[in-house]
Amino acid sequence: MTALLEVSGVTVSFDGFRAINNLSFSIGPAELRAVIGPNGAGKTTFMDIVTGKTRPDSGTVLFGERFTSLLSLSEAQIARIGIGRKFQRPTVFEDQTVTENLIMALKAARGPFAVLKWRAGAADMARVAELAEEVGLADQIARKAGELSHGQKQWLEIGMLLAQEPRLLLVDEPAAGMTVAEREHTTRLLVELARTRAVVVVEHDMDFVERLNCKVTVLHEGAVLAEGSLDHVTRNPDVIDVYLGRG
Repeated sequence: MTALLEVSGVTVSFDGFRAINNLSFSIGPAELRAVIGPNGAGKTTFMDIVTGKTRPDSGTVLFGERFTSLLSLSEAQIARIGIGRKFQRPTVFEDQTVTENLIMALKAARGPFAVLKWRAGAADMARVAELAEEVGLADQIARKAGELSHGQKQWLEIGMLLAQEPRLLLVDEPAAGMTVAEREHTTRLLVELARTRAVVVVEHDMDFVERLNCKVTVLHEGAVLAEGSLDHVTRNPDVIDVYLGRG
């Protein structure tokens, strides 16, 4: 199966520090992947490269069936071709309702001038209801985002990303600060989303990674140290030495 995202031989340095060192990584079109590793392993820089925030010194980053080079595109262009990123802290519009947040996310998929004239129609409202249902907020649509729990804000932001129909979703530490029930819901949500798109989860919490029950990529010093099931990588002596042994 052809990879949806193919990162090959990517290197990037900041002031002489090699944050990414000849990194190669690929993910299929409908796959859930966890990326783990110690602080400074290159996890955030990897996401920055894929989303166009950071330009590597060398290597290739290809996306989709046409092998589009992401290195020639802006952050906005990368978002438009189907790559969404969710940061650790949720960024929702706190004074707006869940419905209004999702409507704004639908608007963002249109050009800047079209947005000025755009009004949500019946099909748009149906899509908003569908998104709210998908992320588990169907019973919260009239509430202001600022009144939601931390976990619910995270789900709303995922819904806002889904409004733009990404083919690849990059999610940074989704379990942080969540209750047990919220973590369980988030696990189910991410697993379900990965049935129809690629989902890459960067996470420190091993219990959460175990719940995801997916292939794991371990980064260390900007390169892939190990890859496979969580059980497989956690038995790897190198992984134990550089990451797990530090607990």
